[in-house]
Amino acid sequence: MNIQAKEVASTSSLDVLKYVLSLVLVSAGVVVFYQFSEVSQLYRVLGIVSVVLVSLAIMLTTAIGKNSWSFALEARLEVRKVIWPSRQETTRMTLMVFGMVILVGLILWLLDMFLFWAITTLTA
Repeated sequence: MNIQAKEVASTSSLDVLKYVLSLVLVSAGVVVFYQFSEVSQLYRVLGIVSVVLVSLAIMLTTAIGKNSWSFALEARLEVRKVIWPSRQETTRMTLMVFGMVILVGLILWLLDMFLFWAITTLTA
C-alpha cells in the first residue's frame, strides 16, 4: 500500500516536471521566434512548429496527456458513428432556418413598432 502511494507521488511529480519542461520549451520557442526576426519566416515557423510538436510529445507521456489522447480517439470513433444528413436535407433545413429567422425578425419588428407607438402616445 505504501509503495503504491510513493509511486503515485513520484509519477505526479514527474508529470509536473514534464509540464514545466513543455511550458519552458514553448516559451523558449516563442522567444527564439521573435529574437531571430532577420531569419526567413518559413524557417522560424518550422522551428516553432517543431518545438510545439516536441512539447506535445512530452505532454502525451503524462497521465493527463494519455487520458486526453484516449478521449480524442474515442471522440473520433463516435464521430464515425454519426449519421450525417444528405445534401437535400441540409438545404431544406437551412432554408427553414432562414425562413424562421425572417419571420421572427418581422414579428419582433412589429412588436417594437407597436411598443414605440404606445410609448409615444402615452408620453405625448
